[in-house]
Amino acid sequence: MLNAATAERRLLDTAQALFYAKGIQAVGMDEIREGSGVSLKRLYQLFPSKEELVEETLRRRSAAIQQAMNQYTESVDTPREQILAVFDYLKDWFNAPNFRGCAFINSFGELGGNSAGVAEIVRAHKKELAHTLSSLVTSMGQPSSLGDQLALLANGAMVTAAIVGTDQAAQDAKAAAISLLDNAAQAA
Repeated sequence: MLNAATAERRLLDTAQALFYAKGIQAVGMDEIREGSGVSLKRLYQLFPSKEELVEETLRRRSAAIQQAMNQYTESVDTPREQILAVFDYLKDWFNAPNFRGCAFINSFGELGGNSAGVAEIVRAHKKELAHTLSSLVTSMGQPSSLGDQLALLANGAMVTAAIVGTDQAAQDAKAAAISLLDNAAQAA
């Protein structure tokens, strides 16, 4: 018998992969149980509802994305380079073989109108991206609203890349970000 931590990890790994690959509504609890090797009884002990499982996979994914993005931004020195590194992160992500768009945007599209919990987690994740970018631009002496504009570019690139199937959206968003940063610097 699996201990609770191992069972939870297996369930979350399996659910996260299935939800991302197929969509949340297309995946049933039996498929998650089968893929994880965790009994249905244990699954429901750990996650009494599918919605709770979805919410936890999103929380977990948010933390992983923040960590991965931090590795990109911390590898360069200046706030400007850190901002542009976000778009490099997106480009690499868009080229991943299993890229299927932003799990948060996808989840909101599927459940945001019916699940307050999912909507709250998605909003918090997207606010974190905007906050990160706003912090970087304010450290450059620019208004925080520029960070919100950069976040819109990043989110737009995520949607476009999922639809088009190439990394061109990341490259275009990075070019637009450079223009925004240059214009802001000239205006200062």
